[in-house]
Amino acid sequence: MTTNDLLLAHCSAQTAALDPAAVAARLPLVPGWAIENGKLCRNFAFHNYYETLAFVNALAYVTHAQDHHPELTVTYKNCVVSYDTHSVNDGRGGRGGRGGLSHNDFICAAKASALLPGAAA
Repeated sequence: MTTNDLLLAHCSAQTAALDPAAVAARLPLVPGWAIENGKLCRNFAFHNYYETLAFVNALAYVTHAQDHHPELTVTYKNCVVSYDTHSVNDGRGGRGGRGGLSHNDFICAAKASALLPGAAA
């Protein structure tokens, strides 16, 4: 799997969270992203609020098309993007999803990064 594979992929229904080995294998495909508190996260820095909001609006368009939406923390010159999948089963049993990381999180992280191809990772 490559970053380009993620960029060409489209999110689909996910029922099982990725195991730690699968997460570790995908993380290098999305430079600049890290796992924080079980979520796939990245801080995007900008010069001003206008640039920050332009990114947020572009990301909103992309994530809506994928039907997989991040948690955003937006400030004047930064946007922290966090992905996880609430509906997946984390393998601990029980009914319904307990959350975790899915392939969709990595697809959307790659697409978010592609919005700023010149940004430092």
